[in-house]
Amino acid sequence: MVALCLAPTHNFTSNPKSTTISRTAAIPAGRNDTFKISTTGRNMKMGGSRVRPSALPLKMSQLISLSDSSAPVVSAPASLQDIEAGKLIENNPTGGDSEELFQYLLEILSSRVYDVAIESPLQHATKLSKRLGVNLFIKREDMQSVFSFKLRGAYNMMSKLPKEQLERGVITASAGNHAQGVALGAQRLQCTAKIVMPVTTPVIKREAVENLGGTIVLEGDTFDEAQTYALKLAEEEGLTFIPPFDHPDVIIGQGTIGTEINRQLKDIHAVFVPVGGGGLLAGVAAFFKKVAPNTKIIGVEPFGASSMTLSLHYGERVKLEQVDNFADGVAVALVGEVTFRLSKDLIDGMVLVDRDAISTAVKDVFEEGRNILETSGALAIAGAAAYCKYYNIKDENVVAIASGANMDFSKLKLIVDLAEIGGQREALLATFMPEEPGSFKKFCEQVDSLNITECTYRYSSGRKQALVLYSVDVHEKSDVDAMLERMKSSQFNTVNLSNNDLVKEHIRHLMGGRSDPSNEIFCQFIFPEKPGALRKFLDTFSPCWNITLFHYREQGELDASVLVGFQVSQGEMKEFQNQADKLGYSYEIESLNEASKLIIE
Repeated sequence: MVALCLAPTHNFTSNPKSTTISRTAAIPAGRNDTFKISTTGRNMKMGGSRVRPSALPLKMSQLISLSDSSAPVVSAPASLQDIEAGKLIENNPTGGDSEELFQYLLEILSSRVYDVAIESPLQHATKLSKRLGVNLFIKREDMQSVFSFKLRGAYNMMSKLPKEQLERGVITASAGNHAQGVALGAQRLQCTAKIVMPVTTPVIKREAVENLGGTIVLEGDTFDEAQTYALKLAEEEGLTFIPPFDHPDVIIGQGTIGTEINRQLKDIHAVFVPVGGGGLLAGVAAFFKKVAPNTKIIGVEPFGASSMTLSLHYGERVKLEQVDNFADGVAVALVGEVTFRLSKDLIDGMVLVDRDAISTAVKDVFEEGRNILETSGALAIAGAAAYCKYYNIKDENVVAIASGANMDFSKLKLIVDLAEIGGQREALLATFMPEEPGSFKKFCEQVDSLNITECTYRYSSGRKQALVLYSVDVHEKSDVDAMLERMKSSQFNTVNLSNNDLVKEHIRHLMGGRSDPSNEIFCQFIFPEKPGALRKFLDTFSPCWNITLFHYREQGELDASVLVGFQVSQGEMKEFQNQADKLGYSYEIESLNEASKLIIE
């Protein structure tokens, strides 16, 4: 697929140090300008004239990360799944090519991003700093006019487009912050912008783009489908595609954040950067490793969206089999070619965090200054806090980039639920007690020393034991340990379920009378948030298998977790799984999860 794209203001030449073959764009007769990107080499040299050439027809695969069929599809290996939150997964960088980094530095320093962006403040997080024992500073990119850093890279690339390309217009595919950045850039440069979004995109995000003058085109259920359609339109209509991360000019625009941090604070131990496709990480690293090489540059990803971490682990770009959309702004299955190469050469390592830690970071930032970040916007803060705790870092200057604040309001309830547990200020427990008069009173007496924040109990006839699911405030871990010992000595069997995601998302909302259907199994499905998703699900399984339980909870995301119970005999399991595979929704059989027993016992 060929489309008109930016020919940069500098020449990109193949690196003589690279032993791999570079792909070269078609060059009009009489011109010597080249644009080469090594597909597997680690160095790309930048240099030459700053005279702006005419636009060149370039293959899009050279510029952006598509769903590359050649990239291995992986799930997280056990070696990474067992890594504790905050532990640095070291990268052993080579340092990159000095001439290339110098050219990146020049481009970053001369970028025109301030036509649309502000120099965001670097704010000292007083409460978090005191709790962690470090000087934690938050780079407030959520204060940009579109509440995200994404306008920097988009505008930097768009501002370099020749007049004739601007007159034809630009196009991109995005379900969030990049879309707003492109729309704002088009408004400032007085050109048209088409934004292709998946049909599952929430209305609030569509309206934000339309308010900036962007034209919305809804296509496909996923980002990959939307991007494929956007590239098709770019070719048919002669529009310039603005990629979300995998282009040198986008990386350069994001790198301007590095210049600001360096001006605002010196002697920095580490800068923590949220990672989706890797554009922000590559840009900040390209600047710092040239200007302040002793400052650690550490990327942060969710455990369930660790595409950069796994790519560094395998030494090549790999595509995630499944992506956790909780931090939807960084939910990228395949990082960019250019961003991966730069990150591999430059960054010190990666840190992984879970949903609870991200939610806790959202709450921490709110308590600092009554500001609400989106989940991906709080990711780096969660990573910085986890890292400082894991290594017991003290009295150092630490920076975390708050990348955005485009929070979907409907997601706040889930974040509140997870934040207390993630901050280890609340424990989620389950206690089995005799189903007899006075038992509930005895239970309350045992828990009396701790404040109960939530409690659910329902009488169940015909059972010898009743189940109470509840949460308690935690001041010290020893408080919970002591209570568990008291429960045990009083024959109240109690389980700590604070780290069980199935409980946090579903089980705590399912307390009630129990039944005993035969051959019952539990599955967790990921439904796309769009009309017809439930009908498609029911057409697949009903009436072949009886549905015994169904729990759905809106979470303000592009998809939703749904817990379903079925009656499936052992002899039917293979056929059931075949049908589940054909459905195309991600799923997991949860019957072996200890928490599922709370429903059936």
